[in-house]
Amino acid sequence: MKFRKLKNSELDRPTVEVFKKTEKTPVIIILDNIRSLNNIGSVFRTADAFLIEKIYLCGITATPPNKDIHKTALGATESVAWEYKEDTVALVNELKKQQITTIAIEQTEKATLLQDYKVSANSKYAIIFGNEVKGVQQGVVNVCDNVIEIPQFGTKHSLNISVSAGVVVWDFFKKISF
Repeated sequence: MKFRKLKNSELDRPTVEVFKKTEKTPVIIILDNIRSLNNIGSVFRTADAFLIEKIYLCGITATPPNKDIHKTALGATESVAWEYKEDTVALVNELKKQQITTIAIEQTEKATLLQDYKVSANSKYAIIFGNEVKGVQQGVVNVCDNVIEIPQFGTKHSLNISVSAGVVVWDFFKKISF
């Protein structure tokens, strides 16, 4: 069997206008002090791919418009709703008041492994990804409802933040949608 690669025109993707009106996956992404503009752009593309409701950019995390974010986002900063908030702890507390389950993606005592975390299609989730070196701030972890850890079996302590976002967002999308 031979496979022919599809052209972009054959992929039947929605326009930005249609995307904005499409029902979203009940997931919000929070980027807590992300340094790399390429990581930020990559998370925007992942959010676009899985119909994520919104991205919050917090602390030192750069915001669009930015040519380096745009380089990896490839226009997803135009389709995905986003907002800047300086204080991640205040944002998490605000979302909790709205009955949104807040989850730090981090390695902690008593963290739930990603594959063991149960999601409900009737709930909304905010998943927090932290700084490339320091991770999610301890103060943010302290106010979250849950902590999820991505299991790893190699010699390194962590995954790149954009890879982590892809793994977790796909897992949530799959559990909510299928």
